[in-house]
Amino acid sequence: MTAFDDATQPVVPDGLHVLHVDDDLLAFDKPSGLLSVPGRGADKQDCLATRALAQWPDARVVHRLDQPTSGVIVLARSAEMQRALGDAFAERRVDKRYVAIVDGWPDADAGTIDLPLQADWPNRPRQQVDRISGKPARTRWQVLSRIQTANGAPCTRLALMPETGRTHQLRVHLQAIGHPILGDALYAPPEAHARAARLLLHAESLTFEHPATGASLHIMCPAPF
Repeated sequence: MTAFDDATQPVVPDGLHVLHVDDDLLAFDKPSGLLSVPGRGADKQDCLATRALAQWPDARVVHRLDQPTSGVIVLARSAEMQRALGDAFAERRVDKRYVAIVDGWPDADAGTIDLPLQADWPNRPRQQVDRISGKPARTRWQVLSRIQTANGAPCTRLALMPETGRTHQLRVHLQAIGHPILGDALYAPPEAHARAARLLLHAESLTFEHPATGASLHIMCPAPF
């Protein structure tokens, strides 16, 4: 048994943890292990978007979370709202905050990772740091707590504030600075992967201006680990 086995959220076949509903948008807490959108093959059709459509036929995808990542995800309820929210994400007008537990203790209490990323084409879906042809990627981080587990292995709870939204950005950035996320099957070395039953990465909150009302909307769901 790993130190973080109790962090696993069961994927209930018809379950949706609803965080927000109004006439224009929906927000849910996606469990780890559930796809955001359908994948290829009959066995990958169950996903958050499909479940949402069963109850809200006007639901439209705006953004995605990796399958092993849990947390806040927003769907639009019209084509106009989908465009407006998509533009807000693209123009970095959405404040995103994640929580992760990473291997080791960072030397500082906060910092910024500014490393360009590119697909690792021979090893898709992996991504990699590419300082020559990679796309700009920037992540701010802050230590929330330093943890000493029962077996003496140090780990750290971090708040992560990505300023860009590249594929696997947080996972690659943290691996690149020597602090991979526990439970990460793609980027963590075997010992860090084995320390958690799931990827310990959770989209804790989204804050943005509601496109229809202009009011500030803060959608939050605490991490289950």
